[in-house]
Amino acid sequence: MGSSMHTAGLQVELSGGPAVTPDRQGLLLAELVAFMTKDTPSVQHVLDLTAPHLRDVAGLTAATVYELDSESGMMTATAQYGEPGRRDQMVAGKVFRTPAGGKPVVSGEQMAIRLRIGGQTVGVLLLTGSALAGLLPETISTMALHFATTLQGLAAEKQRQFVAHSTSTIRQLFEQGMTAGSVETAAELLARSCATAFRTEIAGMHLIDNDGRIRHVHGVGFPEEARRDVVGNLIGEPATGSPIWRAVAGSGEPMLVGDAAATKARAGGFVQSLGIKSFIAIPLTSGSGTVGIVVCGDTGGVREWSSRDRVLAEQIAVEGALIIDSARMREASQQHMDELTRQAFHDSLTGLPNRKHLLDRAEQAVEIGYATGTRLALLLLDLNGFKQVNDTVGHHAGDVLLQLVAKRLQGTVRRPDLVARLGGDEFAVLLTGDPDEHAAVAAGTRICDRLREPFDIEGQTVRIGASIGVSMFPSNAIDFGTMMRNADAAMYEAKRNGGGVRVAY
Repeated sequence: MGSSMHTAGLQVELSGGPAVTPDRQGLLLAELVAFMTKDTPSVQHVLDLTAPHLRDVAGLTAATVYELDSESGMMTATAQYGEPGRRDQMVAGKVFRTPAGGKPVVSGEQMAIRLRIGGQTVGVLLLTGSALAGLLPETISTMALHFATTLQGLAAEKQRQFVAHSTSTIRQLFEQGMTAGSVETAAELLARSCATAFRTEIAGMHLIDNDGRIRHVHGVGFPEEARRDVVGNLIGEPATGSPIWRAVAGSGEPMLVGDAAATKARAGGFVQSLGIKSFIAIPLTSGSGTVGIVVCGDTGGVREWSSRDRVLAEQIAVEGALIIDSARMREASQQHMDELTRQAFHDSLTGLPNRKHLLDRAEQAVEIGYATGTRLALLLLDLNGFKQVNDTVGHHAGDVLLQLVAKRLQGTVRRPDLVARLGGDEFAVLLTGDPDEHAAVAAGTRICDRLREPFDIEGQTVRIGASIGVSMFPSNAIDFGTMMRNADAAMYEAKRNGGGVRVAY
């Protein structure tokens, strides 16, 4: 503290007479004024300055300053002197049954003084002593004003810090959340933000699917073993199996629990598995309803959540709804773009890459071949007997056959070689990895042998063959267009000769 504390009155020596101790209550008021003008005290500082004077004047044995939460109406002890009594808070609360400007409430050896400033009650000063009736009204009112002023100043500083903290939290959450590419990413961000916002050691989050079952679990501050247990316990389970989920999903509002022991929780869920003693549960809501929940808390002990915590939780819940909806729209948009891209580069019947995909991939491969001096092989393939299948079994069987051929081709070549459908019953295989002519012919032979094996289509046995033309880079062609023409000519030569593999020369 910036000023010294006096525990005894000053002595003044009058001329011609003995030393006289001035009025102790007047001295208290003078010291309070001096102290408050020189320092920015805490409530405990003011009480420590006041208590010795009141001990001498009023037989003070204990004192407590209660701070009043104007929103919840709850009183919290913010400074104490001596040993508190079991009935202290009840006695202090009696002051609210009297008019705001009324006298202090006296109950036995206790006095409850309402602390007001600017027409607003900010707390209660509770004194316990044997001679409280000796306190002058001026002393009581001046003390009350100093305590009220200190409480108001500290409340304003707390509010300033809360606004700065919540504004920073919400801004960072918004900035990062609006770039989240999936609902899972957005929800994980919310879990981390909640742990930071409420300064908790643990935050857990889960999301549900359209059937209301938990499909994604994420944790912050989880021990690895506990994380595995929680994931194993929750994945696939209905969210409504949790009393906490039912409470927040039903109300759409955060749930603040100071003592988890007094609240029912899911067996094997976040609270029970991690031994959480106090927590905040925040619903993650989208336009379609509650899609998830964030639970953040501590394992060290119970915790009194404030009205400011509730306000911040409500802000995060609202922000979380925006972030989840935005992430869902971005996710849907990306899935739509991926599907459009897939459709543009893949055959709709077989799922194989189409002609455009083959051209793009082959042109890149040719450039790499030029740069590295490596070889490529292109195999063009036409099915033998496909028309007869369409004519005898039906076009539906022909489509099924093409799908089965596509699967066999993919199972015959190795990665990263590319199998594509060019249209009708014509396919292509691009061999990379520096194949020579012998390797290309061997690959074509394997394909022919594999396709000669019978196909079972809706209980009917179907047999076909293949004609394959092979073109090599750079021995047969130095650009992909020429490779295509050469392989096509070799394929028709093979077809005229009954099938098999032919190399372009």
